Amino acid sequence: MARAALQKNNSDVGTFYTSCRVENVVNRSQSAIIRRLLVDSESEYSWIPTATLERIGVSSEKKDVPFVMASGQQISRSVGFVIIRLDKFFTVDEVVFPQKGDLALLRARSLEGLNLRVDSHLKKLVAAGPLLAASGFRVHNHMSINNLT
Repeated sequence: MARAALQKNNSDVGTFYTSCRVENVVNRSQSAIIRRLLVDSESEYSWIPTATLERIGVSSEKKDVPFVMASGQQISRSVGFVIIRLDKFFTVDEVVFPQKGDLALLRARSLEGLNLRVDSHLKKLVAAGPLLAASGFRVHNHMSINNLT
């Protein structure tokens, strides 16, 4: 069960908003700009307003995905796929179709896919730098990537 985002207030040190463009993965010409998206590096999913997702033709691919709210309340929501763009950075990601009262959020995995990190002092997203190709794994001379599966 995925954790839903915590309710935060603007006095939190790392709390800030950003804007992004979301695109339909099948038809990229169907897109929208989200002007106020809470950056939440603790949330497991990005939550994009349902009306926006429907307007750009995003389909609900996963139904009744269970979440636990910060209050402990269990809820379920639908999930779809979009391309998320912030400036020159972009990624394909899963997004929740929120219901009335749910926050619009940009989540940790979206940030990883965008290769961005949170600068909590400046309250903005910054480039995360070079990506690690592999971690803690050495390919021996007799092994290749092709025979690891």
